[in-house]
Amino acid sequence: MKIIILGAGQVGASVAEGLISEANDITLVDTDPDSLAELRNRFEVRTVCGNAASPSVLREAGAENADLLIAVTQSDQTNLCACKIARTLFNLPTRVARLRSADYADHPELLDNSNFAVDFSICPEQIVTDYIRRLIDFPEALQVLDFAGGQVNLTSVIAHEGNPLVGRPLADLRAQLPDVDAHIAAIYRKGNPILPTGDTVILPGDEVFCLAATPYIRAVMRGLCGASQPMRRIMIAGGGNIGLRLAASFDENYNVKIFEMHARRAEKLATSLRHALVLHGNSTDEKLLENEGIDETDLFAALTNDEEDNIMSAILAKRMGARHTLALVNRKSYVSLVEGGAIDIVISPAQASIGALLTHVRRGDVVAVHSLRRGAAEALEIIAHGEQASSRIVGRSIGEIALPEGVTINAIVRKSPDPAEDPVVLIPHRDTVIESEDHIILFCPHKNMVKKVEKLFQVGFTFF
Repeated sequence: MKIIILGAGQVGASVAEGLISEANDITLVDTDPDSLAELRNRFEVRTVCGNAASPSVLREAGAENADLLIAVTQSDQTNLCACKIARTLFNLPTRVARLRSADYADHPELLDNSNFAVDFSICPEQIVTDYIRRLIDFPEALQVLDFAGGQVNLTSVIAHEGNPLVGRPLADLRAQLPDVDAHIAAIYRKGNPILPTGDTVILPGDEVFCLAATPYIRAVMRGLCGASQPMRRIMIAGGGNIGLRLAASFDENYNVKIFEMHARRAEKLATSLRHALVLHGNSTDEKLLENEGIDETDLFAALTNDEEDNIMSAILAKRMGARHTLALVNRKSYVSLVEGGAIDIVISPAQASIGALLTHVRRGDVVAVHSLRRGAAEALEIIAHGEQASSRIVGRSIGEIALPEGVTINAIVRKSPDPAEDPVVLIPHRDTVIESEDHIILFCPHKNMVKKVEKLFQVGFTFF
């Protein structure tokens, strides 16, 4: 696939890194020649220096023959203009735009083909906000991902000794949780993936990905890491777009304090937020944290634009007694250094957003893509089409499907025979037969297996 990425910032670089390994033809466009030179050396991609909203620059980038435009510059206006030009002048088939302003969500008609011609829009700040909100709802989780419109939940947790599912083979899961239909999608032990079988024993310290219909996921988590204490007291460091969105999403059931260094921004936050207490100060100020009760805080979230400050303030908050700490960090090397130590959860905004973009790159009828373990693994929701004569999937039991080694089918969401009822969530076994239009949720422990999975779901004239 020929893809043009507009913007060589953190999001653009992460998107390029995520797509270049899949044999896509990538061209990066930016006004900063130094950033382009760095990415050209790292990824061996083609680069064009210039204004992304310029017709001549888009032509030089190959817009006439491109399959996909991903406009992720810092400017909403540039991204919108680039999409419009790409359709009007070059008839570029698919156009994705990053839109940071919430105004466009209130006026979706502006994005249709008669206006800015944006096929799909993403807001990384809102994606990260939603990501953090799910973590607050599931305090012991490292990752919380939704599929099938929220009907199915995939959660990553660390197994703790003394809980019912730890130290026992997976075959005992049904006996331990008799009223819960769940599946252990993957286990990572000391960073290495283990293919779960009925004989696999979950050990303390294992990172476990568990999947179930959303109402049952808490019961599975309790079996792995014990009962969680709900979060009520939350401190946010940084009143930028993400910090403001997160604070605004809380209701009166939460006690929220937000630190902002810049006085004017703090004043704006104070007038915008009804329930949060806004404090003008530095979140790395030990005395300030102590005075504001950091030792009684359930979550300290460091969300400033300075990742070094985020790391330092989160480490300090943990040392001073915060129950959970979270930090926004963009550099991959930093993430692997600090996560799981003094900082409980490290979030890369670019990595959290890439799943929304990969959904439009993946071949076949892919509904959702979630990037896992800093991009090394993926979970996908794909719709099965066709019939037994034209599909490698439909009309076959899971035991008959030639899945790549390590790839597992973890859930199936199937339309109810009664159109008035919600779809049915099935946790499948080897004898479960795939039907046309089933939503299949798969776990790929290695990203390089995704292409093989996509081929499995392709529909041909016949396979006989």
